[in-house]
Amino acid sequence: MSRTRWRLGLSATALLVAAGTTLAPAHAEDVTDYAITVDPSAQGAKIDKTMYGVFFEDINRAADGGLYAELVQNRSFEYSTADNASYTPLTSWTVDGTGQVVNDDGRLNERNRSYLALGAGSSVTNAGYNTGIHVDEGKKYDFSVWARADAGTALTISLQDADGTLATAREVAVTKSGWTQYKAGFTATRTSSDGRLTVASSAAAALDMVSLFPRDTYRGESNGLRKDLAEKIAALHPGFVRFPGGCLVNTNSMEDYSAASDWQRKRSYQWKDTIGPVEQRATNANAWGYNQSYGLGYYEYFRLSEDIGAMPLPVVPALVTGCGQNKAVTDEALLKRHIQDTLDLIEFANGPATSTWGKKRAQMGHPKPFHLTHIEVGNEENLPNEFFARFKEFRAAIQAKYPGVQVISNSGPDDSGTTFDTAWQLNKDAKVDMVDEHYYNSPQWFLQNNDRYDSYDRNGPKVFLGEYASGGNTFKNGLSEAAYMTGLERNADVVKLASYAPLFANEDYVQWRPDLIWFNNHASWNSANYEVQKLFMNNVGDRVVPSTATGTPSLSAPITGAVGLSTWATTAAYDDVRVTDADGNALLTDDFSGDASQWTHTGGGSWSLQDGQYVQTDVAAENTMVSAGDPSWHDYDLRVKATKKSGKEGFLVAFGVKDTGNYYWWNIGGWNNTQSAVEQAVEGGKSTLISKAGSVETGRTYDVDVKVRGRQVTLYLDGQEWGSFTDDKPAEPFRQVVTKDKKTGDLIVKVVNAQDSAARTAIDLGGAKVASKARVTTLAADPAAVNSETSTAVAPVTSTFDGVAGKFSYTFPANSVTFLRIRQR
Repeated sequence: MSRTRWRLGLSATALLVAAGTTLAPAHAEDVTDYAITVDPSAQGAKIDKTMYGVFFEDINRAADGGLYAELVQNRSFEYSTADNASYTPLTSWTVDGTGQVVNDDGRLNERNRSYLALGAGSSVTNAGYNTGIHVDEGKKYDFSVWARADAGTALTISLQDADGTLATAREVAVTKSGWTQYKAGFTATRTSSDGRLTVASSAAAALDMVSLFPRDTYRGESNGLRKDLAEKIAALHPGFVRFPGGCLVNTNSMEDYSAASDWQRKRSYQWKDTIGPVEQRATNANAWGYNQSYGLGYYEYFRLSEDIGAMPLPVVPALVTGCGQNKAVTDEALLKRHIQDTLDLIEFANGPATSTWGKKRAQMGHPKPFHLTHIEVGNEENLPNEFFARFKEFRAAIQAKYPGVQVISNSGPDDSGTTFDTAWQLNKDAKVDMVDEHYYNSPQWFLQNNDRYDSYDRNGPKVFLGEYASGGNTFKNGLSEAAYMTGLERNADVVKLASYAPLFANEDYVQWRPDLIWFNNHASWNSANYEVQKLFMNNVGDRVVPSTATGTPSLSAPITGAVGLSTWATTAAYDDVRVTDADGNALLTDDFSGDASQWTHTGGGSWSLQDGQYVQTDVAAENTMVSAGDPSWHDYDLRVKATKKSGKEGFLVAFGVKDTGNYYWWNIGGWNNTQSAVEQAVEGGKSTLISKAGSVETGRTYDVDVKVRGRQVTLYLDGQEWGSFTDDKPAEPFRQVVTKDKKTGDLIVKVVNAQDSAARTAIDLGGAKVASKARVTTLAADPAAVNSETSTAVAPVTSTFDGVAGKFSYTFPANSVTFLRIRQR
């Protein structure tokens, strides 16, 4: 998952627009006419059954406190400042009496290094996640704890909230036999989302792995998954599950969890840490700022994939860190160990129960293989040459021992730029099977780039679109993603796998948005984006049927807008701003020798005049925009002197500024001062138009020059041309693709109408013999509509349409995704 410049929140829920089979517009001007022509005699791309899948990364508390059904937070007292600066070993716990967390030779085992020493007559209470531990009246819950008491003790376990008990308390007798696991069962007497679990001891005792699971997990499995969340994944019918990340995979130390590394607590995700008995699994810091218990580990990921009929697709570190860290590990012994770990992983998944790692799988309860066919090495590395050198070593070892396993590479964290181009060339030259692309862009970008894969080399590496999203959870975002997905399907001979990201978000622990599925400790709900993904995943088809549609003419108006200055986690000084029209006439000049009255502060941060410069002094502030000029300006030159004073990044020079959500800016020294790019913001969501590697020197003054002519922009840095681009691609609102379902014989006409007018469409099925009735599924809503725990504004409506013929007309509602399943005769 790449670091991006936007974080869009949830907007107010809007009302659902009623969606019938052919909605009649209220006024003639609310209709746009289109035509779709289908050629059933031609053969389009074959669509693999694994085309669409899901990507699971432990972000937003997706695992602990989410999909992993454990109700106790910090059950093994391993929380640490390595996870989060605010954490202590007793985070989420309250001790009544005496008790302290101890890390000594009396521990449960070497890898579970901390435990609670509880005094006689004392108790400890856990607050769970969100508002507390959720229990449902009449449901059963399984408690367990590892305990040791030198003189023996009685443990009393209770569930309660502020209103009283939630279940009959249980008592467990702890013997003098050393560390032993003890269990008890509860039946909830009422429903609560604010529960607390208390363990009291009559005598001094050591406790570890204090656990409470709902018995009703997904498929009733032990150490299982939260049922409602797993069912939402299963309902998508995904073709694959990519796991476990993401930035979890390629950040922090590549060392193991052992005495040799001094029990390194900030490591990359390494699969061997996550298997075996849960009390023996390592703990680790999560790259997103919390702890990972690894109760949900590789075995559980493989089991989930099998349970839902999906292909498992694990990702292993390539020993080049990414996600802003950008360091290549040079320790050859460590590289060889990770390569061997990857070979061992394949044996764990596919080896017989008699093999070393296959035996461990069998001991966990799965003697049969998991049938692993694809594995990905690395994730979004920003050092393509260093990454690829290591990738080739992984691939050679895997292909030598497991020639049937396909090894997937990647192209960095963005959809274009120097890293992307270099990575793709390396992948092509080495004849890599498949390349993972990631990008998070604005809805505008997704509408503009439906043809992205039309021109990809049909004989080169295939594409795995492993992470993508359009910057929000409104229906407008879902519409733009749906429009883009028609292009993915049309190019299914190149794009073999695709998954939206991220998958989950616990509403009280959000590091990233948008997300596909939202939840708290007692409920879960589908985003508008989820409904789009589900509609496509459940109606894929086996082959594309070639089709064409009329569309929108190219943009012709020039780029217009005022100018702006900004910073991001940086202090910077600006001077000698000059804007001139195409004939050289001055539109704006400011040397900041007087005041800053020409500038309007619309962002964060703190701006002031200092020594004849305009200075932003808040080093922590992000997007500190000040703007000046007329939003109607076009065809102009913007010149400014910029100096970084301190901070993580460089400076931002904006042009084409219409308002706070719509502008272009040249981001010089962005992404932790590793690259520069031009980004376009449309209604708050950003997409990258051009990017290059590079950094900014602190204290050096740079001459920045932006030349805007029509829709072409040329950029100069210190008098040298840095790059140029032309922003003339239409944000086409009407997209379609047609596929055929071999099993049913259905033609599936999939139409996205991402505009405020209905689309009256003449459809020509090219002589196909069809039944007169079609099954219709429609998603239609206000573009600002957002699903929430209490309101489902975006949901599918099913109906029938009985006007199908070789040639017929259908009016697709404004702001809608419509699938027509037409039976061929």
